[in-house]
Amino acid sequence: MSWFLEPALFAAAVGLVTGAGVPELIARIPEPEPVEAVVRDSADASVEVPHEESGDGPGVAAGGPPADPAEDAPPPEEPKELYVDIAAAPGLRWKAAVTTAVVAGLAAARVGWAPALTFVLFLAPVGVALAVVDWRTRLLPTKVIGPSYVVVALLAALCALSDGDPHRLLRAGLGWLVAGGTFFLLWFVYPRGMGYGDVRLSGLLGISLGYLGWPQLLTGVYAAFLVGGVGGLLLSLLRIVDRKAYPFGPFMLVGGLVGVLVGPYVGAWYA
Repeated sequence: MSWFLEPALFAAAVGLVTGAGVPELIARIPEPEPVEAVVRDSADASVEVPHEESGDGPGVAAGGPPADPAEDAPPPEEPKELYVDIAAAPGLRWKAAVTTAVVAGLAAARVGWAPALTFVLFLAPVGVALAVVDWRTRLLPTKVIGPSYVVVALLAALCALSDGDPHRLLRAGLGWLVAGGTFFLLWFVYPRGMGYGDVRLSGLLGISLGYLGWPQLLTGVYAAFLVGGVGGLLLSLLRIVDRKAYPFGPFMLVGGLVGVLVGPYVGAWYA
């Protein structure tokens, strides 16, 4: 019994500490540059088009009578919630700490005292932070996912060296291609149905699950869509989320955890 209880308790204790730092991690994420500023900065300031020629003056339609700005203007979007405001949400610290401890403990109970436990200890607080941010903003910040790729890739190399099994590193790379490629294809076919942040996150999960094994990887990817579809439907029926636009990142992370926990059983069943 101690083969899974001891690493689970250890990882839960570490997760309790690292999860308490999730608000600080969120608060340090740089705010994305407003779209208006990007468009304005990319324009050539040396070229000026008179309003009479361009037809873009306020309230004037090209070649026609004055238009009502309120009628033609698109509905205003709600401004994105600031990361510092998300980090300051009441109760976030203890909720993140408990969630990270539970996630880390469950995953460690399956992984055990293996080098791959380092994946669990790193991704548990990072995953909780990403889930919180995506749930509140429907954005998965590259400033968090990008550096995490470097850390996870280094961990995969070190763990493969420690395990003495280079095939695990190869499988981690293939996991990145399988998961990342699947989500990229879905984004490419229908970009309005999935954000590119989900594509980035899928590759990160693909490396970690691929290192653990093919059953964990395939189960995790399938579970992400299953949990996302069923969970999104239930939450939309309860009017908690908009069924046409709800964050998929949290469901991907839950699917990844399901892959770690259930993947070996699924693989054994198929075998």
